[in-house]
Amino acid sequence: MLGEQVGELRGKRTGRRVLSEGINFKVEVSFESTGKLLGSDASEFATYWSVFRPDGTLYGEGQGIVMTKDGDMLTWKGQGIGRFTGGGAVSFRGALYYSTASPKFARLNSVASIYEHDVDADGNTLSKLWEWK
Repeated sequence: MLGEQVGELRGKRTGRRVLSEGINFKVEVSFESTGKLLGSDASEFATYWSVFRPDGTLYGEGQGIVMTKDGDMLTWKGQGIGRFTGGGAVSFRGALYYSTASPKFARLNSVASIYEHDVDADGNTLSKLWEWK
């Protein structure tokens, strides 16, 4: 069941790279964002890769680090399915799995976080996160 929204971060794509994967290609994307996670001010930097699938969708996996202004640190890994939305924009939906030693964020260690990650044609990002109970 979808639980409460646990975060929202906005940012900017900071890099892209194309990697050969046999006869296919893998695209690697990095971004940085800021916003709120469980009500705390947070900064994030992350990298994910995606591959094109025969039906026109994208499959991707990524990892990131989140730091709060209070000195807490979390890492995450995730997977998702994406699609192009026009003009070079892309939209991903999937799940993240957090890991942290911080007592304040410990509850995220035991749940999947469902996300929406949208990147517009100019590389601006918006990520929304919900707890999946």
